[in-house]
Amino acid sequence: MEEYTVSRLEEVIGYHFYNENLLQQALTHSSYANERKINKCSDYERLEFLGDAVLELVTSEFLYLRYPKLPEGQLTKLRASMVCEPALAYCARDLELGRYLFLGKGEAATGGRGRASITSDVMEAIIGAIYLDSGIAQAKIFIMRFILNDIEDKQLFYDSKTILQEQIQKTPGSMLSYELVSEEGPEHEKMFVVNALIDGQVKACGRGRSKKAAEQEAAYQVLLEMKKEGKVTIECT
Repeated sequence: MEEYTVSRLEEVIGYHFYNENLLQQALTHSSYANERKINKCSDYERLEFLGDAVLELVTSEFLYLRYPKLPEGQLTKLRASMVCEPALAYCARDLELGRYLFLGKGEAATGGRGRASITSDVMEAIIGAIYLDSGIAQAKIFIMRFILNDIEDKQLFYDSKTILQEQIQKTPGSMLSYELVSEEGPEHEKMFVVNALIDGQVKACGRGRSKKAAEQEAAYQVLLEMKKEGKVTIECT
């Protein structure tokens, strides 16, 4: 059985902390701190505050340099889509970040390890922890590797429903719809399964902890197939 320890997470992210307490704090939810009667400032919220600012700066620089012809308004919109809660939760999922969290028993029992609002916050807390441990350069490496990598595929995911709708509208008469197939699991850990249909034909299936998240995943799978066929591209310039 695999152990999801702090040291293992260091291996996964490719960064070893000089002060491991910072990483422990970045993974500690307030529910755990409360149960253990730890100082309130020992949870991830202060690190999240710092990490949010570092992430915004690094992302702003990245987009400014990558898209020199894009006006301020479009850069702002693009940045917002890349650092929003669903986007960061998507990145956290790749790291299986939820498995490493220190949660109170109640929070863990009600699906906290898979909750986007928590895992997205922890992504920012880890950025803040790395920044305090080593400075902006190492924080930037983490952000570039785990958040700003594969930018085209991630943009497809972040805006999947909108992009897919725009693609379908290019063919007069075509219609996109979503169909709820099932709801699985207990109320606090419910998983929704949704099909994406084009002109009544099932094109992909998505799963998520909300109906909206499942629709987003289904739309993303359709877009990946369309991308393979050269039918969809992301244009930011």
